[in-house]
Amino acid sequence: MRRVAAIAVGAVALLALTAPAQAQARKPYDHQDPYRSGCGNSARVVKTAKINSRANGEVGTIKLMWSGKCQTNWVEVRTATSARGTISLYTADGRSDSFRFKAGNGGRHWGDMLWAKDMCAWGSTSVQWGGGNGGQNGQGTTGKACR
Repeated sequence: MRRVAAIAVGAVALLALTAPAQAQARKPYDHQDPYRSGCGNSARVVKTAKINSRANGEVGTIKLMWSGKCQTNWVEVRTATSARGTISLYTADGRSDSFRFKAGNGGRHWGDMLWAKDMCAWGSTSVQWGGGNGGQNGQGTTGKACR
């Protein structure tokens, strides 16, 4: 009986130790649209960078946004209306969000938010237009912003 109890206690301890290895607990506003939630109404730009193409030079801008009201970050991109791509956001505690956008919307696109109170966050994007061949693509990455 003691052996069964010891095995059960060991299994519970092992589960407790491995739980943090699973996905981080969802934080307030994670993976929500900043403008539908109202968080975008009081946002400000905290980092910007160029989106560059080897063949075409600068093809847009990437901005890391911050909402003090919601304690969240997200990434916004301005590029050619014909461009499509991916917007990614990362937080220092290992969470991330990725958003694929299609051509249109006047070239303005944004990803979903991640809660980032008291930690660093940064973003990246990759864009392409036409077939994406012959230099019809670009990348950009913001610096880290810590709030």
